Amino acid sequence: MKIALDPYMIRNVPLLELPAVVGELGYEWIELSPREDFIPFFRHPRVDDATVRRFRKALDTAGVGISSMLPLFRWSGPDEDARQAAVRYWKRSIQIAADLGVDSMISEFNGRPEDSDRSEAQFWKSLDELLPVFEREGIRLTLEPHPDDFIENGYDAVNLIRGINHPSVSFLYCAPHTFHIGNDAPGIIKYAGDLLTHVHLADAFDHTASSGNRYILNPPGTTARIHQHLDMGEGEVDFDELFRELRANGFDGTLTACVFAWEERAKESSVFMRDKIAEYLAAGS
Repeated sequence: MKIALDPYMIRNVPLLELPAVVGELGYEWIELSPREDFIPFFRHPRVDDATVRRFRKALDTAGVGISSMLPLFRWSGPDEDARQAAVRYWKRSIQIAADLGVDSMISEFNGRPEDSDRSEAQFWKSLDELLPVFEREGIRLTLEPHPDDFIENGYDAVNLIRGINHPSVSFLYCAPHTFHIGNDAPGIIKYAGDLLTHVHLADAFDHTASSGNRYILNPPGTTARIHQHLDMGEGEVDFDELFRELRANGFDGTLTACVFAWEERAKESSVFMRDKIAEYLAAGS
């Protein structure tokens, strides 16, 4: 099992210094999420081949590996020009991952929930172009349902991944999205079975609970999705039942600490999450 850090809260650390900083925080693995000097959100990668080589050397020197890369592109958007651009961005990102020796990439379904049929058709069109590239480079693809994607429910996401019917495409469960994707972590984890290869760990409040007023959003009736990525224990996700089901499921994939809420104490939060994950794993050993 790999315990990784999503270093988004320390994204201002220069890229070539990042491996050493992550190592100092006690992690052996990085889940490399979007950053402006590498692969930005929804835009073409910014890194060149020379920097990729230097970054790989910095990783080796620090004794830190990249468990996975997580680019986010509009590859399922209803707009065809945007979809074609996203496929171009994906192809360059896959090449970067291959050059770094990374064998796993993660992403979201993307698209629009109010235009789910069109978005799914666009998603399949992108997969037709990209799956041969993933296969050629020997890179696995792991997908997660995300609030405001064309698929938000965990069970529906597992069903779609089964429909892709590819041995290198799997499912990610994101704990801070629990209350948007079905509020049934153990059920979704059990349903995914061997398709579950990755879990994101952070906490969130249940916006559906009680009177529905965990948050008040204006204007009334807005379709905005809201959640947090808090330290474990600061919200309402039941991590006891989540880890219990992971153990029952024989999970042996990657657990990623992905707290985004506390940039003013990013290092303390990262260390806390590392220790908390170790505590949950030890409790089941």
